[in-house]
Amino acid sequence: MAGGTAVEAINHVTRYLDLAGVFACAILGGAIARSERLDLFGFLVVGSVSGLGGGVIRDTLLQHGTPVALTDYAYLPTALAGALLSFVISISESAWDKLFTALDAAVIGFWAVTGAQKTLAAGLGWLPAILLGTATAVGGGALRDIMLRRVPAVFGGNALYGTVAAAVAATMVICHYLGAPLVGVVAGVVGALSFRLAAVKFGWNLPNGLEWQPHSRLASKWRSRRVRRNPPEGQEGR
Repeated sequence: MAGGTAVEAINHVTRYLDLAGVFACAILGGAIARSERLDLFGFLVVGSVSGLGGGVIRDTLLQHGTPVALTDYAYLPTALAGALLSFVISISESAWDKLFTALDAAVIGFWAVTGAQKTLAAGLGWLPAILLGTATAVGGGALRDIMLRRVPAVFGGNALYGTVAAAVAATMVICHYLGAPLVGVVAGVVGALSFRLAAVKFGWNLPNGLEWQPHSRLASKWRSRRVRRNPPEGQEGR
């Protein structure tokens, strides 16, 4: 009986965190719609895709029934409410940047925890849980950016966005296997806020493509052949 009560409590917490993530990410989508000078319909579409996209990707990959955004009538109104809030309220750029960073960090925590927990509840293992926890956190933002013809922020220069999501999902998985899922929820959300805000403040990023090249004889011959075939600009015909 106690075990069933604990599972029910986790399910309730997961749902509310999922809805909180939908609302926060819809606000972020609305903020980007404002920067793109979209109309009200654009705000609603971009906000809804931003808020619901990650969860739809997660539920579709889980193949554990219809995506919850289509069966739970709280989801779409929550996303629309977040988008409308961004449409109605206009604040200064500096204040919005601070709010955007805090909301972004909160979304990572809410959704990485939710995605990992739902994957584990569906009977999958630790690796799918980390992957789908990460996909839940970054999927909606990636869909939003692609729709607006922008390079998805998760692909670089974003202060460890995807890295934080993966770390939070891993924290949730570890706590689940230790029999303390509620501790995982709290540690994941707090960890996401702390890790993400620190990454933004101190400019932490993953490295770009490295410049290292192999120095074997075969590699040297290969590079010299490439130079002869494609001489540097201005040296053609010399």
